Amino acid sequence: MTGGLVILWTDGLIFLLLLFTVVFGVYASRREHLRGPWRLVVRSRVGVSTLVVLAFYVIVGLLDSIHFHPLAPSQEAGVESVRSGEVISLFDHLVTPLRERHEKTYSAPLATHLYAKETIELADGSVLRDYPRLQFGGAHLEDPHGDWAGDVLKLGLIGLSKGLLVTLVVGNILLALLAGRWRMGFGDAARAVLWGRTIVPWRVALVTLGVLLILVMVSIELSTGYHLLGTDKVGEDVFYQALKSIRTGLLIGTLTTLVMLPAAILLGIMAGYFRGWVDDLIQYTYTTLNSIPGVLLIAAAILMLQIYMSNHADDFNSLVERADLRLLFLCIILGVTSWTGLCRLLRGEAMKLREVDYVQAAEAFGVGHFQIILRHILPNVLHIVLITVVLDFSGLVLAEAVLSYVNIGVDPTMNSWGNMINSARLEMAREPVVWWSLLASMLFMFTLVLSANLFSDVVRDAFDPRLRNSR
Repeated sequence: MTGGLVILWTDGLIFLLLLFTVVFGVYASRREHLRGPWRLVVRSRVGVSTLVVLAFYVIVGLLDSIHFHPLAPSQEAGVESVRSGEVISLFDHLVTPLRERHEKTYSAPLATHLYAKETIELADGSVLRDYPRLQFGGAHLEDPHGDWAGDVLKLGLIGLSKGLLVTLVVGNILLALLAGRWRMGFGDAARAVLWGRTIVPWRVALVTLGVLLILVMVSIELSTGYHLLGTDKVGEDVFYQALKSIRTGLLIGTLTTLVMLPAAILLGIMAGYFRGWVDDLIQYTYTTLNSIPGVLLIAAAILMLQIYMSNHADDFNSLVERADLRLLFLCIILGVTSWTGLCRLLRGEAMKLREVDYVQAAEAFGVGHFQIILRHILPNVLHIVLITVVLDFSGLVLAEAVLSYVNIGVDPTMNSWGNMINSARLEMAREPVVWWSLLASMLFMFTLVLSANLFSDVVRDAFDPRLRNSR
């Protein structure tokens, strides 16, 4: 139940970026020089498979970007509920059990007891040194030592069955839609997809989607009775933390791009097209900026922001808004320090395009510079922009982890893979070793970065004119 929508700065920007992506998709669908390479991307087995994985991350990130004040029970008579001062996301609402089930401290994945021994006082007054039972993990088991293995196996099989059932339903819906589009019978369409006889590798997409659905269903079933990836020092579910960190990783990779693109495109094309003093000024600007270590700029900016937030604490209604502003500021600083590489590439390409015959003819006929740039230069450098954006995404995701590790990244109260790795630094040095926080963050980050890198390779090959012509 919601009590009032809350639009954070990053929420508005990420949905603005989503709108821009949709507009660009419509624009590209009407131009063959952009539609053709994307056609090659969706015909690639690796491209389709990674698209399915990336879509899962995007869906979780979008659900986590819809914030609101939940309704809380009222203490007054006759009033059922009031708006809470807490700010949560739609994703938080959907996974409420994961968010609210807190243990006392560390517990291992799928455990029924705490990870370290404690002094337990028995009913008869005697004292025992043992591993205490968890409040939620495995609380439904009467005999944890004897029933644990069978219960985990049962929940896993239930999740597997549900995953296969959902995959079957989704697959049949997709096959029905494809049969209608291809104007053939359902059986013929099913045989074409299952035997891999389609131009678009729908079989690969279905297999990848099926694996993801099975993993999701198994995780849901196991999470109902246990902490799937254990708990951290304060007893918070690590699986929940890893899922919440998806939004932070996506925002760092996408909003930084939104900040970087205008300056890189505008200044790069201006430097290559106008040349002269304009080129000299722009070159001097990005050369000077490249001479300053980016980490120092980021650290200085974050420290200045922290001082501002400390002096104006009343301007922030919640810790979520405070952490959101720091994340936005980090994206801006990363964008300011990362536009120079793309600017250099566009400068060189614009200098080459300025000398081609159709641009020279347009200048001879008196066409304005703005129209030449808009009609002839910009459309011919969009493939470079797209390739650079896709390639830089994974690097920005990893940059967040590094910056948070040295305490100049996102706010410590915000869930991120970098903060999880930073906290795991001390956990790996204790005895016994707490390894699951590091493993969970690395697993989720590795999957996202690997998918983004594989997808970027496919996009780069599709938009490379030499490789496309060879095909």
